[in-house]
Formats: sequence, C-alpha cells, structure tokens
Amino acid sequence: MTHVPPDLLHRLSQHGQLHVVQGWESLTIPQRIDLVFQLSGLDVAELASLYKRKDEPHSVLPPRDQIAPIPVLEGRPSPAECTLGEEALRSGHVAALLVAGGQGSRLGFDKPKGMFAIGPISGASLFQIHAEKVLALSRRHGKPIPLLVMTSPATHNDTESFFREHRFFGLPESAVTFFQQGTMPALDLATGQLLLESPGKLFLSPNGHGGTLTALAETGLLPDIQARGIRHVFYFQVDNPLVKVCDPGFLGRHIVANSEASSKIVFKEKPEEKVGIFAIVNGRKGIIEYSDVPAAMAAEREPDGTLRFRAGNPAIHIFTVPFLERVTARDSGLAFHVAKKKVEYFDPSTNQVVKPTTENALKFEKFVFDALPMAERWLAVATPRAEEFAPLKNAAGADAPDDVKRAMITLHTSWLNRAGVQTDGHPVEISPLFALDGDDVKHPIKVSAPVYLK
Repeated sequence: MTHVPPDLLHRLSQHGQLHVVQGWESLTIPQRIDLVFQLSGLDVAELASLYKRKDEPHSVLPPRDQIAPIPVLEGRPSPAECTLGEEALRSGHVAALLVAGGQGSRLGFDKPKGMFAIGPISGASLFQIHAEKVLALSRRHGKPIPLLVMTSPATHNDTESFFREHRFFGLPESAVTFFQQGTMPALDLATGQLLLESPGKLFLSPNGHGGTLTALAETGLLPDIQARGIRHVFYFQVDNPLVKVCDPGFLGRHIVANSEASSKIVFKEKPEEKVGIFAIVNGRKGIIEYSDVPAAMAAEREPDGTLRFRAGNPAIHIFTVPFLERVTARDSGLAFHVAKKKVEYFDPSTNQVVKPTTENALKFEKFVFDALPMAERWLAVATPRAEEFAPLKNAAGADAPDDVKRAMITLHTSWLNRAGVQTDGHPVEISPLFALDGDDVKHPIKVSAPVYLK
C-alpha cells in the first residue's frame, strides 16, 4: 500500500475498511487518484453510525390519535392571489427546480427519463415540455426564470448534452444550471464494509430525492440564487408532464400565507392507491409513505363518504430560500434512511464480481418529505388530478406511456372545448409555447385531424 496517504490509511483502519485499498499496487495511477478522491470525501464515522441502525424500522408512526388529516385549501385561486404570483415572477423572485436524476430503467429506456419522448403527437421529450413551460412563463412575465436541473452521476452528461443539442429548447443558456445530487456508498449488510463496484471504485448510488435539497447547498447554488434575488424555489419532478410549472396562483397563495413550504395535493380515489399522503403528524405537516399507512387507517372515511386521509402527494412544492438554508444546515438537516438492497459488487479478496441472490447491502437515502415537518408555516393546496398529475413510471400497466399520453390529450382537448373548439374525436396536443392553460386558447381553431398546436 505504498503511497496511500497515511491519514487515510489510519481512518480506514479505525473503522475496519482497509479492504478497499487491497490490491493498491495493481491499480493504475488514475485509478489510485480516483479512489483516494472518493475515500477522502467519505465520513466513515457517519457510515459506521448508520450501519448500527440497519435493523431499525424504516419508519415508526406515532399512535393513531396523534395523526390527523391535513387541512387543504380547495378551489381556484383568487385574482389577487394570481396577481401576487405574477408579480413574483416579474420581479425575478422565483426559480424552477427540476428533479431529473433518474434513468428510465423501468420504461426499458437506458437514458435519463427526461429524454423520454412522451408527446402523444409531437414526440416531445419530458425535458422539452418542462423547458418550454419555463420559456413561455418567462416570455409572459418579461423575466427569465432560472431553471435548476438536478441530475445524478448516471444522468448528468447525457442530460447536459441533450439540452445543448436542442439549444436549451429556446431558453437562454445562462438561465439553465445543471447540478448533481450527492451519492452515498453501499455497505455490506453482514459486515458493514464498503462495497466496491470494480477495482479501485466504490459502489455509489444517488442519495435520494432529499439529496436534491442538500445538493443545492453543497454545490454553492443556494447562496448563489439568493444573491440573485430568488426568494422562492418551485420543486417538481421530471416524470410528470402535466405539472403547472411556477403556477402563479399557487405562488400567490404561498406568498399570502407567508408559507415556508407549500405543497400541492391530489385527492386519492381509492384506499389502496400507491401514493404517499399528507397528514398532520405530532402537530407537524408531513408525508406518510403509502407502504407505511395501516390498511385500516387508509380506509377511514368521513361522514360524507370521502376518504379521511386522501391528500395524495404529487411531489409539487414551493420552498422559501431561508427555509432551504435551514433544512440543509448540517447540524439540523435531513437524516439518512437505511434500505436493504441486492447489489452486485467486486470482491478484492477473490478478484471476482459477486452476484447475490438475496439482499446483501445497505443503501442510504434522504427524502424531501423529511423537510416538511421543519416548516413553521406551511400550506397544502388541492389541484385536480386531471389537470396536473400524470406521472410516467412504468413500461406497462399503471402510469405507463399510453396512460400519460391519454391524460395529455384529454387535458388539451378540454382546453379547446372550453374555447368552443370541437375536435370531433381527433387527438390534440398543445405545446406550452401555444398555451399554458385553457385561458390561453383564444384563437379560432379548426381540428379535422390529429394536431399539434405550437
């Protein structure tokens, strides 16, 4: 192990992790440099502490009497609220944060999910649809809206290249910022030792959607946007093409409430629906994962027959910048959750790749919803599912491409119908550059075939 930094050897030895430098002499100089760089950034003491929690339950709900339905603001925003949101956009106080760290593996697509062609007629990618919404809003309000695109090591290069290839979909290059979420190493379930992906390379995986928030701070982007006058960050995920990006009405309600963390909700239609729910837990706003909701609680109903816990999470939020500063502070920030996974790894003692048949590793993730209970002032706003929630998740079955395309066509058809346009059953798709909502459809249009309005 000649030339391994002595302080690094000491830290690895203290925590039983010397195996990762086994075979050091056979590594190339670039491999050695890369391994030292990876290891130098690790908090091995923290990893040891996380390993001790491996058998703790994923989450523990308090007694049922400490969980209550969340109050939800329903109905359309008022003109005054919309005006407030529009003023925030005109003043340059809002940034859009696009969470795009995932690949399209479940879609049978080996590229970033944002590159997936989802436009039912145009074949537009998810990235194009979201970017054009930001562009249309920027034009409408006369101020470029910063688009912050969160990637991961697996998607970063492809994502940035895709935007460049498409000339940032009309956005000024200066308005788009790419940043990577952090990663965490995997640990062997039986021993707590770091796992290797290959000789000289740790097995690393993205640190969860909560890592989006911490990456804002770790990359220096959070103080940067604050210096640029940004006060509110609109958070949304790449897989939902219906989301109303930087919705002025939602922004206005968030501002009126002086909220630190505002969230849109869609009402659950069935108790067994696989969507996390908003609730008041121990007096604080929070989200309970669908897998953690007891069946009896999920089935509870109000006197009018509606589900008691029906406030589903479409992952659409607005956070104030001071709130993000608080939740990303190291001494009070988001905690890691421990998950048991099956991971292929390189064994340096045998020089072979091991393909386990059962769970053999621990992965660590942070969740955005852990930030919500930290909010002193918060808001939950209902939005119609048909208008704003059609997530693309699977190649077949629920939330498949056909479902999402159908939802887009249905929504856009309704916009035209409101404007007195009949489609006679022909599928229609509307680019955000043509209309952001039904109120933007004002021109006489004749639909006599499948059409893409742009």
